[in-house]
Amino acid sequence: MSTAAAPFDVTRVRRDFPILAQQVNGHPLVYLDSAASGQRPNAVLRAVERYETHHHSNVHRGVHALSQAATEAFEGARERARRFLNARSRREIVFVRGTTEGINLVAQALARPRLGPGDEILITGLEHHANIVPWQMVCEQTGCTLKVAPIDRRGELDLDRFLGQLTARTRLVAVAHVSNALGTILPVERIVQAAHSCGALVLLDGAQAVPHTAIDVQALGCDFYAFSGHKLYGPTGIGVLFGREELLEEMPPWQGGGDMIRTVSFEKSTYNDLPWKFEAGTPNISGAVGLAAAMDYLEGLGIEAVAAHEQRLLALATAELSRIPGLQIIGTAAHKAAVLSFTLSGCHPHDLGTILDSEGVAIRTGHHCAMPVMTFFDIPATARASFGCYNTEADVYALVAALGKAREVFG
Repeated sequence: MSTAAAPFDVTRVRRDFPILAQQVNGHPLVYLDSAASGQRPNAVLRAVERYETHHHSNVHRGVHALSQAATEAFEGARERARRFLNARSRREIVFVRGTTEGINLVAQALARPRLGPGDEILITGLEHHANIVPWQMVCEQTGCTLKVAPIDRRGELDLDRFLGQLTARTRLVAVAHVSNALGTILPVERIVQAAHSCGALVLLDGAQAVPHTAIDVQALGCDFYAFSGHKLYGPTGIGVLFGREELLEEMPPWQGGGDMIRTVSFEKSTYNDLPWKFEAGTPNISGAVGLAAAMDYLEGLGIEAVAAHEQRLLALATAELSRIPGLQIIGTAAHKAAVLSFTLSGCHPHDLGTILDSEGVAIRTGHHCAMPVMTFFDIPATARASFGCYNTEADVYALVAALGKAREVFG
């Protein structure tokens, strides 16, 4: 007989995050900015502290005990990331500073050497700047063309037009798994299948997806997948690029220096094996340790349980904010992650964010590194509330109350 899953205990979860116990401007902190950076639980903070206080040394280069321990911890984190993504091999897991560096690595080590005039890169109108600018740079460097598939007024990808833009000239498709500005979940399985049928490779920007859904790169079939640790309740300055081994093997190094080499002479250098060929210099060892702990923590909570909790909060917040006069929700896709972007009539989002901060409510305001999305909706910016595993219904009502204060100020 099956046993019903235990209810998600957000009160217990909140106790794991010491930062949430503080007050801001005389009010209990209501943190609604997880899409920018998730807070870190004690498990992550302690893992980093243990490494820094007991095991810190440089990796791969020492025979002494500390170096051996640091190397074991660092490479253990790589294996943890492999399991988290269900990659076939640790050789497919490259540590980077974050999603941005992962995308730039693919742009410069794969696209730049391979593409030329007549070739096309296809993205969508939902992309973060990190999945736009690197491809613009490649186009300037190689003469290839950047194509953009449009979105609609709900903030959804026009899939038919996207599919229509796939041709034999499309060499690379690079799309967000989840939009950071609107929360839209893209149909990435369909995108990967269609792109591969045209002979194109696929990179997925998973920065906003990994906190909300289990990722299986083998099931997705993508060629590259990039994400950042700090979106995943882990440290900043660390992330992962998954790449299919055969592709990484063919790609030249992006950066040169220590640890990415096998031999160096003034005449010629030879390069290290995967994945270290792409990891020049001393890596963010403590960041990798913290990232592994964050993966353990999130999977311990149950990613599906976290996602269901966040979806309940998103539904509640959507219903409550929809009743506020003058408030317009931007991005109403049928399938969304726990992100709610909005504007309030007569109040610039930056001013709105300042008022909410005075009430202890932390949201993100601005273009969210997605200026083309703002241009499409003909607005300068939005206010964005985003939910994580530690948010509660009380947080939603605190947001609503703070928005009421803003309406009083701006009429």
